[in-house]
Amino acid sequence: MTAIIADGLRPGMRDFGARILDAATASHVRVATFLVVMSLVCFLPGFFNIPPIDRDEARFAQATRQMIESGDYVDIRFQDEVRYKKPVGIYWLQAAAVRAGEALGVPQARGTIWLYRIPSLVGALGAVLLTYWTALAFVSRRSACLAALMLAASIMLGVEARLAKTDAMLLATVVAAMGVLAREYLGTHETARRGWTMPAVFWSAIAAGVLIKGPLIVMVVALAAVTLAVLDRSARWLMRLRPLLGVLWLLLLVLPWFIAIIGRAGDAFFVDSVGGDMMSKLTGGQETHGAPPLAYLVAFWLTFWPAAPLAALAAPAVWRQRREPAVKFLLAWLVPAWIVFELVPTKLPHYVLPLYPAVAILIAWAIDRQALSRRRWVVRITVHWPIIAAVLSIAGIIAVMALRHQLGLLAWPFAAASMIFGFFAWRLFAADGAERSFLRAAVASQLFSIAVFGVAVPLLHPLFPSAALAEAVTPRCEAPRYAAAGYHEPSLVFRFGTAILLTDGPGAADFLRGGSCRFAMVEARHERGFVQRAEAIGLRYAAGPRIEGFNYNGGGPVTIAVYRSEAQP
Repeated sequence: MTAIIADGLRPGMRDFGARILDAATASHVRVATFLVVMSLVCFLPGFFNIPPIDRDEARFAQATRQMIESGDYVDIRFQDEVRYKKPVGIYWLQAAAVRAGEALGVPQARGTIWLYRIPSLVGALGAVLLTYWTALAFVSRRSACLAALMLAASIMLGVEARLAKTDAMLLATVVAAMGVLAREYLGTHETARRGWTMPAVFWSAIAAGVLIKGPLIVMVVALAAVTLAVLDRSARWLMRLRPLLGVLWLLLLVLPWFIAIIGRAGDAFFVDSVGGDMMSKLTGGQETHGAPPLAYLVAFWLTFWPAAPLAALAAPAVWRQRREPAVKFLLAWLVPAWIVFELVPTKLPHYVLPLYPAVAILIAWAIDRQALSRRRWVVRITVHWPIIAAVLSIAGIIAVMALRHQLGLLAWPFAAASMIFGFFAWRLFAADGAERSFLRAAVASQLFSIAVFGVAVPLLHPLFPSAALAEAVTPRCEAPRYAAAGYHEPSLVFRFGTAILLTDGPGAADFLRGGSCRFAMVEARHERGFVQRAEAIGLRYAAGPRIEGFNYNGGGPVTIAVYRSEAQP
């Protein structure tokens, strides 16, 4: 670590990172190994010990858990309610990971959240490696490695790699499809010799993307293809993808489940997923996630950190060479879909994640051509690595201090090192150039990941009331049963099992009256109703611990009291 920091401090060692990159890019195998190791350093901190995140991750994990419990891998349910917002692909992948964990002897595998996150981790790693493969159609091996590293080090992919949901795996399918599309559009000699290999990869990737998140992958790919066809006034190159047989293969892969779910639920899946979920996003801010146009452009400078500043430096060269086939393809991948996302009222930062590989490859293209802007005012305005590194690292520590009244001492060394690397990424940018500066910024991103995700976030116990309740409720009887009044977050269902009753205060009292070995978790707002109903029915109960926490899904501070039936030992 001392030698690496000295790379930023002593001019004689400034080529340290460059020598590592030289060795890492000596062959494709070395590049893949280097990218996997760097990615795991970014993705693994906190992967195993951050509790289930509300609401989407916990919903996905619980629906998968119910598939495993019921043995029904067609229907998708959260407790007794159908969950038809997304197709079945991610649930199958999560179920396979959990069943593998059970086979390998992981204790309580079905209640272990990190097993459900494995498909996201695999998807994120796949997206990084596929970005490298895609970039090889545009730039040298060294620059392709940099493009993949930009994606791996980005904050947004680091977050999605840790969440048991669809977006990291969807990203991998999009990059695979766009990598094939790029080779067919550019007409490389290697692609022409492969016959059916590239079309098979392309249509299989689209089928996988459809099964994971519906038509989103089709939108991204189709917008790029149509844009190129319009600009070139020709779509003949698309015939290399064998569209007729490809569509038949796509339907063969996706139709069996769609036919099965129609047979099970009629048109309910399409009503909920298209009429409910998709249309609500298109017509308004779903679940208070609305934002004005250009919100993604503003968020980009944070979510694609630490490579985002280089995008601004690459933009002038990209614009000048916009008619060059390679640049034209990458812009067709990026711009039309980005405009659509900006115009849709519902906005979440991860929606534009499938477009980030195009940005990374455009930056790598500019670095490969030595075409980054060198105007002093552009560099000074856009290269803000030290500020972001400092703000993000310190913010994580302050959050621990505020919510836990602790100093988070384990996080400070990593946060400080992150700030040092971030600072020298800026301080030596003019002397060392973009490549070495980005490598230092990537190390800063890794250290930030360790400080925040690996140390600070797991210490923020008030943010995870469900986890605190799971630790506080320790039944000493067989077959305990649970109810929750007021606090109904999906993570609570995942923690306490499918059979937990979500009710109100009076309902919790009636639940305790139903037998022994029963626990009711009652939020403060519902305690009065609980007590009044308990007195009315003559319920005898025992009070347990009280949990103080914070519901970050718009609920604010929460206090939850645990009560148990008196017969409980």
